[in-house]
Amino acid sequence: MFPSLMGTVVIAGIIGYLSEKTGFTRNGILQSIIICVGGAFLFYFVQVMFHIGFRAPGLNAIAASIGALIIVPTHWRRK
Repeated sequence: MFPSLMGTVVIAGIIGYLSEKTGFTRNGILQSIIICVGGAFLFYFVQVMFHIGFRAPGLNAIAASIGALIIVPTHWRRK
């Protein structure tokens, strides 16, 4: 459990950094990493409790990070 949790955090951090460097988001590097790690933590614990998600923890981390980057900034963005 602990190694997969740490792997989830690392993968989420990499996704947040790469999304900012490629121009997918314009939140700032630290903010994107925080959003990705938060989404990955949430999805990880939902997967542990309810067994919802992909079989591989890495795919769960990638899907949760990208989903959090799409949902969180667009929800708070002003029109």
